[in-house]
Amino acid sequence: MAVHDAIDVLSGKWKITIITCLLFGPKRYSEIMRDVKGISGKVLSRELREMETNLLISRTVIDTQPITVSYALTEYGQSVQPIITVLSAWGQTHREQISKK
Repeated sequence: MAVHDAIDVLSGKWKITIITCLLFGPKRYSEIMRDVKGISGKVLSRELREMETNLLISRTVIDTQPITVSYALTEYGQSVQPIITVLSAWGQTHREQISKK
């Protein structure tokens, strides 16, 4: 089922947050670590690899000293932005509903 495929690709605590971070442009690993509060280096590496495998991000190695690695959303990865926008709006509505209790 297509919904299960989408959930499989985007599930987890960090993927949506990483994608949101990269919506503002390419970032180095250390910048993503700084922007995604609470993620460990091991988990970030795993999430980035999975997202690269699923063609959501690209990894570019820049030949500098030391070597610099940059991550960016692919065109395909940018197609997730409307989903994030809708989730954000729903989250705001949900927060308001819960606070009315």
